Amino acid sequence: MRYGLFIVGLMVLAAPAQAEPRSVYVAMVLQAFAAKVECPGMDVAYQDLVQKAKEMQLPDETTEKVRKAIAYMHTGGKMGERGDAELMSEVAVATKSTDLDQRRLGLSTWCETQKAKLAGFVRTKN
Repeated sequence: MRYGLFIVGLMVLAAPAQAEPRSVYVAMVLQAFAAKVECPGMDVAYQDLVQKAKEMQLPDETTEKVRKAIAYMHTGGKMGERGDAELMSEVAVATKSTDLDQRRLGLSTWCETQKAKLAGFVRTKN
């Protein structure tokens, strides 16, 4: 019995960590770009977003696909590229959530919150 529990424990420890869902990353990227647009003096640290995608074990080019999908949705298709249906749905949900947060908190408070929440992904412009 002890041997069986020991083996089960080893299997749990050896199992790969589950990556966070892409939707969490999509929301983070959308909020970073929204902070760039909505908050005076803010910019996006694009390479840090790419690194975060790698840490989250997301496929290569995820950051660029997400960026293009956000641009596509927020410009009515004039910029960026349409992503697959799931990605576009994730962008839509993140957009609604961000919009609600901005209205609930007020834009200036939202901007201050994003500076702390997205530290490393947004920075002040030089």
